[in-house]
Amino acid sequence: MSGADKIKNAAEKAVGKGKEAVGKATDNPKLEAEGKADHAKGSVKQAGENVKDALK
Repeated sequence: MSGADKIKNAAEKAVGKGKEAVGKATDNPKLEAEGKADHAKGSVKQAGENVKDALK
């Protein structure tokens, strides 16, 4: 996994967690769900990159 990919995936996870927290704090279920989805997407991408690295 390249360093840039690690940073992008970590940033996507962090943004997702932030959206989720803001959604909870403002009682906005749509924003909370969007944050959870962003966080999950970042985690899946990171896992895929880890698999690629393992195969090398």
